[in-house]
Order: sequence, then structure tokens, then C-alpha cells
Amino acid sequence: MDKRAQILLKTLVEHYISDGQPIGSRTLLQHSGLDVSSATIRHVMSDLEQLGFIASPHTSAGRIPTQRGYRLFVDSLLTVQPLEIQAVEHIKSNLQSPNPIELINNAADMLSQLTQFAGVVMIPKRKRLAFKHLEFLPLSDKKILVIIVTSDGSVQNRIILTEKAYSKSDLVEAGNYFNQHFSGQTFEEVQHNLHTELKQMQQDMNQLMAAALEASSKVTEQDTVVIAGERNLLQVDDLSTNVNSLRKLFEIFERRTSLMQLLDNSQRAEGIQIFIGGESGYLPLDECSMITAPYQADGQIVGTLGVIGPTRMAYERVIPIVDVTAKLLSNALNDAY
Repeated sequence: MDKRAQILLKTLVEHYISDGQPIGSRTLLQHSGLDVSSATIRHVMSDLEQLGFIASPHTSAGRIPTQRGYRLFVDSLLTVQPLEIQAVEHIKSNLQSPNPIELINNAADMLSQLTQFAGVVMIPKRKRLAFKHLEFLPLSDKKILVIIVTSDGSVQNRIILTEKAYSKSDLVEAGNYFNQHFSGQTFEEVQHNLHTELKQMQQDMNQLMAAALEASSKVTEQDTVVIAGERNLLQVDDLSTNVNSLRKLFEIFERRTSLMQLLDNSQRAEGIQIFIGGESGYLPLDECSMITAPYQADGQIVGTLGVIGPTRMAYERVIPIVDVTAKLLSNALNDAY
């Protein structure tokens, strides 16, 4: 593609993102800055359409960008704008907490607020976190509440059923033993070491500790995604008219499995990742895009955050919001840990 075609495609995409209307050759002539005739622009537009970068809706003589056109635009033609100082300070002021889970929730809120789309943040896998404290509380003769506190300050409650009844003193003794021997270890270490020690314990405590081990293993499976502002997508014209696809998108928000896979895959890549339309293989909307960036703690990538919005979004503004939020979250998590 020559320079003239690139300028016309860039102008067309930018104007379509701005007003959502198909772009005609007269508008391109006025805003492209090129000293060419209308006939030349129509010829270039025809070439771009044949190459699959733009399309002509049957109701208009103008053109709109295709998924392929957006991809070329964001990869080669986009000029990213630096994020305003006020926005950077706003994000930074909301990412001040000693609690990593609170930081992650706040990051999702910031992404949603600043873009008016859906903000998503993958919670770090808990196997990287340390076990801090465990407590057994009796609910009935054979039903016990297990309270598990992790090093990030989050609390998980699990109910376990036992074959025999335990006294309150038995439960206090078991909790003290667990905390004395395993506090500060990662969940993987707890599971490995407790398996070994179960063989040496008294039989009446064996079942209780085994149940606690199973409960803690369920905590490590709680890897999930924080989503904020998904209802913003109901206000986006390009998305709200496609009710069936919107329903599929909200099903993904509800189940989170596909979203987790997409964010997990993004975590293995470096820097900003942009998924347009169906490129990701996970998002159901051709009119939907996702911009992601990994974030770190203690120098290690531990998760991914991003924004889900319409394909017709202001990429030059959303990209730095995602990038800056990932970096500020990384700094905040380093301080928290």
C-alpha cells in the first residue's frame, strides 16, 4: 500500500471512529490533506475495498473500515496520544492500598471510568500467594466453618463436613497446629507438606486436616476475573443494536472461563495486545475489541488487565489508559507486597 492509500485509510478510520457514519470521497478530500482529484480518491477507495480494508454498506455510497482495516490502522497508522496528567494522577490516587485485592478491584473501576467501557483485571493465581492464617469454627456436630486468610489480606470461608464430631478445643488445637506449621508457606507448599504430615498425625485429627487441605485447594482454584462497567456496553450504539451477540458477551462475563483463557494467553505476550472483532477466538462480537496489558508484582508478571469495548473506539486514547493503569498497578502491588 502506497503512502497516499495509507493516508486515506487513516483519515477514513479516524472519521468513522469519530462520528460512526460511512465516509464519502468528498469528506476524505477535505480532511486528508492530499492534493488530488475526487476521481483519484474514488479510485484509491475502490482499491482499498478490493483489498478488504474497507466496505460499502448497501444503504450508503460511503465506506466504513473492516476488521482488516482496523488491524492495519492500529498496527501501522495509529498515533497514540499520551494520557493527560490529570488522568494519570486520578489512577494513581485510586491505586493506594495495602490490600492487593482492593488494588485490583480499583484498577478495574479506573479502566471502566476512564473509557466508559468494561474494565477487566485477572486476579493473580493464588498459588503464588502465601497462606497466613486458618481457623476452625463449629457450626453443628459434624459441620465446620474453615476461615482461610491469605497473605494478600483476602478471606475465604469454606464449610466442611466430617464423619465425627469435634469439640471446640479440638478445633482450636487443630487451627493452632495448622498456623504454627504452615503460616507463611504458599498453598502449593502447604498441600505438599501437609500430605506428608498426615501420615504421622493421630487418626482422629487426620480427617479434619485432610478436609482443611481440600478446602485450601479450592481457594487456589479461585483464579478469576474482576469486571467493572460491563453495563456501559449497553449504551454503545454499535453494540446495543445486536441483542443476540450482546447476550453472548454477557454470558462470557458471567462464566468468565473464556475471558480467563484470553487474559491468560495475553499474559504470555509482551506489552499491549489488541484483539479486534473475532481475532481472539473468545469474544462473540465482530463489533467488539479488547485491549490488554500484563501487570507485575516483585518483577514477575502475575496477571493481565484490559478494556472491552466497541471496535469503533478511540484506540489512541484507550491504549495509553490500559498501558498506564498496568504500570501503576504494578507499582502499587510492589508496595503492597
